[in-house]
Amino acid sequence: MKPEPPFAIDATAMLDQVQTWCAINTGTANLDGLAKQAGALADALSALPGEIEMVDPAPVTGIAADGREFEKQHGQHLVLRVRPTANRRILLTGHMDTVFPADHPFQHQKWLEDGVLNGPGVADMKGGIAVILHSLMAFEATAGASALGYDVLINSDEETGSLASSGLIAEMARGKLAALTYEPAALPDGTLAHTRGGTGNYSITLTGKSAHAGRNPHEGRNAIVAAADLILQLKAMEREDITINPAKLEGGGPNNVVPDHALLRFNIRPKSTQAMESFDRDLNVLLRIIETEHEISAHRHGGVTRPPKPVDEKAQRLFDLVRECGAELGQVINWKSTGGVCDGNNIAACGVPVVDTMGVRGGSIHSSDEFLITASLAERAALSARVIQRLADGALEGA
Repeated sequence: MKPEPPFAIDATAMLDQVQTWCAINTGTANLDGLAKQAGALADALSALPGEIEMVDPAPVTGIAADGREFEKQHGQHLVLRVRPTANRRILLTGHMDTVFPADHPFQHQKWLEDGVLNGPGVADMKGGIAVILHSLMAFEATAGASALGYDVLINSDEETGSLASSGLIAEMARGKLAALTYEPAALPDGTLAHTRGGTGNYSITLTGKSAHAGRNPHEGRNAIVAAADLILQLKAMEREDITINPAKLEGGGPNNVVPDHALLRFNIRPKSTQAMESFDRDLNVLLRIIETEHEISAHRHGGVTRPPKPVDEKAQRLFDLVRECGAELGQVINWKSTGGVCDGNNIAACGVPVVDTMGVRGGSIHSSDEFLITASLAERAALSARVIQRLADGALEGA
């Protein structure tokens, strides 16, 4: 069955928007750039019915190299709510930030070949935001649009873990029939990401006691040695369902002083909720052991930012629906598991079925080789429009 009426997607307008948006630097810490981008997105999304709101970021702290806790600044998040009283409601999410700060050399766009555009954020994910907008514009032109309400969230901090928007994501996911997130496809052929592992970032501050390395070293408590012991014991905690990556060790001082400060930063990648929870418990035990054996104090900061994302029966029905809609449009839709993470992890943790790679086809994201296959703009917008149309018709009813 072909969708009726056929979707009218303006591919030229989509590409123009992507190029305009990608000319704005929106590194997660570039608050001025994010504010400019948010204004441009608000103007574009005003083509849809509903109310647009700018939401302040939640407070987030970090740990400086000296162990001091400080507040990290983030941009506002954009929210659009359409038909909030509808019985069927879905969530669409994207992010306006990129991994390229204002002083990064990768700031401009160029054509690699006909139909392949290179530039910061073209795939991840300003192309995806264009897909959100134009799929919803196409959906609004269909006869059954009034049967479905939806929220759109474009956050400003996805690339650094969505710590300033995770509460907002959970709030907006609550009660939704389904969610679609517009990260780029897992592969340039349009393959979707299926199950995902989780991720967590930790900072451990270790405080010992300084002493002269020649006169009275026995009176000191070496924080660097304690950190080294901690690193080795963390790596020994790796299992088949979790990897641990000690990433940065800071601290120390002159060679003739026993160092009284060290800061260890590390990342974990749990493949299951059980692995995530057991690691958190085991870490607390390990830190107490390190404190006792080295006679230092240890303070932990951070934790899991994105839980693992399994695919349950409800979520699989949504994947199957996307595949069916792709087949109607002549698109072959496949999926694969991935170790990457995104806001889809957070949404799935709320019990809402989600497909989180509904964005454009492209690749080499997070690098200066990032590219967008421009033909996929209209292609993926039509796919989303059809999925949303089917959801409005009750495709997941009883799921």
